[in-house]
Amino acid sequence: MDIVTRTAVETDLKAVHAIYAQEVLHGTASFELDPPTPALIAERWQMAKNAGLPYLVAQINDRVAGFAYALPYRSRPAYRYTVEHSIYVEADSRRQGIGARLFGDLIDACTAWGARQMIGIIGDSANAASIRAHEHAGFRQVGTLENVGWKFDRWLDSVIVQRTLGPGNGEPRGGCQ
Repeated sequence: MDIVTRTAVETDLKAVHAIYAQEVLHGTASFELDPPTPALIAERWQMAKNAGLPYLVAQINDRVAGFAYALPYRSRPAYRYTVEHSIYVEADSRRQGIGARLFGDLIDACTAWGARQMIGIIGDSANAASIRAHEHAGFRQVGTLENVGWKFDRWLDSVIVQRTLGPGNGEPRGGCQ
């Protein structure tokens, strides 16, 4: 199976919307309760583009099977070298190396952009597969926010993970703006 990752283009957003909507409706990785509109998906894609950050899709046989992107972690200037990522793989395509490929390419692109730290917020501390995938991608757990989300008639935790990129804190600043 050939997995191709590439920069997302506008025509990919319909597939991105479908993948994300399934997770919103049936999973706990996202704390959204209703799937965002296609327009909001396009807005998030545009935000990444405007920041010069990566928004990637993974394809199998010309079909989008996953996506990943990074946005600035927070808007305050001191956070400018830190990004927060999102990564989703369609349910039928999991455990095929797509997530690992997206992680690797996203990390490389964010490092090239000049980011020094990447943050991930994993919905549901019981999401062992996502926690393992993040560990395999070099993330470490730095905290758990307990019972902060209410979805599917139960309280959910958020697990915070972090990964150093490039020289990390070894130099005073990166190449981003």
